[in-house]
Amino acid sequence: MHRSAFGQPRFRRYFPSTCLSTLGSWIIRFLFGWTAWELTASAFWVGTIAGLMLVPTFLLTPVFGITADRINPRNGLLVTISLAGLLAALAAITATLGLLELPALAALALVFGAVTSAHTPIRLAFLPRLVEREALPSAIGYSAIIFNTSRIIGPALGAWLLLVTSVPAAFATAALICIGAVLLLTRVTGTEREASSEAKPPFIAQLRAGLGYLRRDTMLKQVFLLTLASGMLGRTVIELLPAVSGKLLAGDSATLATLTAAAGTGSILGGLLVSRQSGHLRRLFHIVLLGLSLSAMTAFSAGLWRELWVTTLAIGLIAGCTTTIGTGCQALTQLTVDEDYRGRVMSLWAVVAMGTPAIGAVLVGSVADVAGFPLAFAGTALFALVVVLKLRSRAPDHSTDS
Repeated sequence: MHRSAFGQPRFRRYFPSTCLSTLGSWIIRFLFGWTAWELTASAFWVGTIAGLMLVPTFLLTPVFGITADRINPRNGLLVTISLAGLLAALAAITATLGLLELPALAALALVFGAVTSAHTPIRLAFLPRLVEREALPSAIGYSAIIFNTSRIIGPALGAWLLLVTSVPAAFATAALICIGAVLLLTRVTGTEREASSEAKPPFIAQLRAGLGYLRRDTMLKQVFLLTLASGMLGRTVIELLPAVSGKLLAGDSATLATLTAAAGTGSILGGLLVSRQSGHLRRLFHIVLLGLSLSAMTAFSAGLWRELWVTTLAIGLIAGCTTTIGTGCQALTQLTVDEDYRGRVMSLWAVVAMGTPAIGAVLVGSVADVAGFPLAFAGTALFALVVVLKLRSRAPDHSTDS
């Protein structure tokens, strides 16, 4: 039976905090990118600054996953959100003093990426402590909605702040938003686990134990494969929207804005769909398989994306399916993993979920430059359908549900 996360007191207290922290993070990301453009007028340096924020995700997220298993995640979030606010404040001060040049901006972006790589696994480990099992998919779905709406609202608010104030004031506003998130998070209590008297193994040993746990669990391996397939297909399509707009539609900035809005709308609807689900593993698994199938069949139709309205509908559907798959896979992982391994396994899942689209965008983009988008998307769609056929008879049985 579906149970709303908002029926859980701890989640209700946590929700305003995560709204502010996610919004603040997207504003900071936007401001770093904008400042790079202002300083260099170079797309290369804008991409480099974005890359510096992403690199720590691959290198440090598994390490912080181990940390999430060692601490009360609430305290970890208090630290990461505070550090994000501190970096925004430092950027504001540096900009006021006229010292926010490219080296300083690159250093701030890299440290912000490290903070984000810590925040993600800790946040994922914290969520199950806020709700009962049946309400966990609802909590994950609502978190996805916040992420996707903030991804749109954050840059828009950042642009508005630059229009009416200045770069230092915009960074200072982001810092204040993070402070507000920290203050709200202090109201969330009662999430501590009973401390173990046993000595903690070394970090490397814990990482190996987490990888071994993942290798032994058939269900988790299937979910990771679904996450990989979706990242190579749906998330890659979304990452390549500027090229889709220009190459398939010969569009301008208004065309890209339309496609981006369709992707945002689809993502919100996908998150809403998962937020209405219960902790029933079999049903979630089939929803994920259906989403991947629809996404693949839509990508196969890329040769027909010659009219804006057709492409808009296709992008909206793919984005909705992709968010459904991503949040569904996160819910399946959260519902399956043992509490002692949660931080480590969720950190590895986050690396796959966030890293695959970056790799996929390079591979699919390269093929598209040579053979066109229809053929490039057909290749990833075929891979996704092979995964669906491989796993469709392996859904978890009812004995694994609560």
